Amino acid sequence: MSSLAQDAAAFKKTQQRQDFTSWHSKQGTASAPAAPVAPGPITSEASADSEYLPPGKKKPRPRSNIVWSQPADTGSGTNINTQLVYAVDYLKSTPNPVRLEDIAIMTETPLLENPLLLEKFKAHDRVLYNTKTNLFSYKHEYNFRSKPALLTEIQRATKNGGGIHVKTLKEIWKEAPAAVEELEAEGEVLVTRTVKDGQLRMVFWNEIKPTEEAGGKPVEKEFMDLWHSLKLPDDVELRKELANEGLQLTTAAQAPIRAPTVKKKGKRGGAPRQRQVRLTNTHLGNGIDLSRDYTPAAMSGT
Repeated sequence: MSSLAQDAAAFKKTQQRQDFTSWHSKQGTASAPAAPVAPGPITSEASADSEYLPPGKKKPRPRSNIVWSQPADTGSGTNINTQLVYAVDYLKSTPNPVRLEDIAIMTETPLLENPLLLEKFKAHDRVLYNTKTNLFSYKHEYNFRSKPALLTEIQRATKNGGGIHVKTLKEIWKEAPAAVEELEAEGEVLVTRTVKDGQLRMVFWNEIKPTEEAGGKPVEKEFMDLWHSLKLPDDVELRKELANEGLQLTTAAQAPIRAPTVKKKGKRGGAPRQRQVRLTNTHLGNGIDLSRDYTPAAMSGT
């Protein structure tokens, strides 16, 4: 027998000795109990395949939380101006000076790798750079960190002809709204609030303090109610009252008086415009216009 025939016979004997029955079919017919297996760490794949899934059932696919209809979050973008805005906004939200490395990490911007971005960041009009400490800080419109300093800024803004938004003060100092309410209770400032929820809106310096020495006592509620109960007359009555007193409205307040337009019933618009009709006789030669050449005026001139 050749060596090839011997190898083929050995391969057939090996296939006959192998048992291809599954573990589930042998479990009920096994005569001898299986040897105990030492417990080991249960992996996620083993628990999902053998413990929770019945035999013959496929493993379900894991769910993904990716929303394909929305663009992916790319951080601070790739445009240098967009990265500059991210870095400046982060510096604005930080009350204390920070390092350049911290700004680059928190905003995910290449401030350390891109020299052009770093140059623009340092040259920004709202960025302050301390060469001694190598720290960066945001330059706010107002500079205060205490209640007396806040009152000084409010006084300066009021003398210049305007108030300050409380939202702007809160961006500089988180305790600013509480300090404004304390100053309002002390009579140092005047505050305007929103109509809907009564939140602080604008703050002004109170130049007239409610004290006996300086005067300026608050108006009683009775007079305030009488003031708000007054109603202005309409335009017609106002003109009559001014005429009785020998007065008249200013030129800017006068409105042009137009006559009321009355539309006729049965007609949607005005009278149709008269169109000139060109009268020609196709039987006559040279395209003679009868309305132009043979009118009485034309005949009298000949």
